[in-house]
Amino acid sequence: VQLQACGGGLVHAGDSLRLSCAASGRSFADNVVGWFRQSPGKKREFVAVIRGTSGNKNYGASVKGRFTISRDNAKNTLYLQMNNLKPEDTAVYYCAASDRQYVILSQAWSEDSYDYWGKGTLVTVSS
Repeated sequence: VQLQACGGGLVHAGDSLRLSCAASGRSFADNVVGWFRQSPGKKREFVAVIRGTSGNKNYGASVKGRFTISRDNAKNTLYLQMNNLKPEDTAVYYCAASDRQYVILSQAWSEDSYDYWGKGTLVTVSS
């Protein structure tokens, strides 16, 4: 099983960017999938999740209203649309998938709930 994230790059504050995460080896159509990010010197931070079969979407407080998570099950691909980017959004973004088809929200925030991780894609937002 592999997750391959792409779409990162260098943008200016206020710009938009869409990250993609293609899964291979198995389908994650009904599974919990999400995005995390890690800035230099900081712990990895929860960004967004689709909580499996419930379809519920949740976001970290710092990105809520600006980022949108979505999935295309036919393509086995997860997306993160990022709008109105800010310099503090600069980070390596990681996609993640779980073997579980549902988690409660507090579990979704935890890296321990995910079994598979992509290698990350760097997003740099200049002011």
